[in-house]
Amino acid sequence: MAPTRRLAVVYNPTKVEDLEADRRVVAEACRRHGWEEPSWIETTAEQTGEKQGRDAVEAGADVVASLGGDGTVRAVASALVGTGVPLGLLPAGTGNLLARNLDLPVDSTATAIEPLLTGSDRPIDVGFVSADGKPEEVFLIMTGLGFDGEIMAGTSERVKGVIGWPAYVMSGLRQLLNRGFSARVEASGSDGVAGSPSDQVRRHARTVIVGNCGTLQGGLELMPDATVDDGVLDAVVIAPRGAVGWASVIADIATRHRVGHQRLARLRGREFTIGTGRPIEAEIDGDPIGPHQRLDIRVDPQSLLVRHG
Repeated sequence: MAPTRRLAVVYNPTKVEDLEADRRVVAEACRRHGWEEPSWIETTAEQTGEKQGRDAVEAGADVVASLGGDGTVRAVASALVGTGVPLGLLPAGTGNLLARNLDLPVDSTATAIEPLLTGSDRPIDVGFVSADGKPEEVFLIMTGLGFDGEIMAGTSERVKGVIGWPAYVMSGLRQLLNRGFSARVEASGSDGVAGSPSDQVRRHARTVIVGNCGTLQGGLELMPDATVDDGVLDAVVIAPRGAVGWASVIADIATRHRVGHQRLARLRGREFTIGTGRPIEAEIDGDPIGPHQRLDIRVDPQSLLVRHG
């Protein structure tokens, strides 16, 4: 008889609408596919998923699944990098951006659990970012500062819980015409990387984003060439002037123009340093981390396994 496999689900109770229904769906699927009864580990405000992920690995889990928002995914992934234990993705919250970028089901637990139990493991890149010299943190999607950080810091959790990702649009409209900042963005390790127009950008910017994935909420492709397993990160430096400048940038992104223009510069590399003239609101995978003046960013190629369909 083949050995049974173990699934651990790390869940954020504030993001799960019907925990008992999810538990029934997952337990039934595990029985159907010959897995052991799954274990469920709750996150807290103080322990957001990394410790729970480590505990699950130490307990012998074959797959550790995240059931929560993008912040829960990031926390659980932090515990799994380099372990060889795959991350499973169950949809909850408003973003589910990693699952969307991997074309995994995000409509329900019932559709997501099947590839999680029966699929194969896909290695993906992991980003690391240090803000103002602080210890590195993992990111799977994007990190940056400026407009994106202001959006995340200004988005109401209550409104987001009611209307979903359009809450970010509402926040963005309030921040749209805030003043910019002086930025220096340096990319290294881009030798031989096709499509890298420059290794350094200096300009008055509105936002700087470095991404492992390219697709945002609503299917907007901010970095159409970004893929999660190419060993490099992609960056955009957005520098619009007024409403007309924003319209030009939005048109460029909407038409998937890969080269960029005078208001939108694109870079690629394995390491980035972002410096600003003053502290600017920053974010990591959609979580606001407060104002910072320097981000040091690097990629660890294919260091995380994700259970894929």
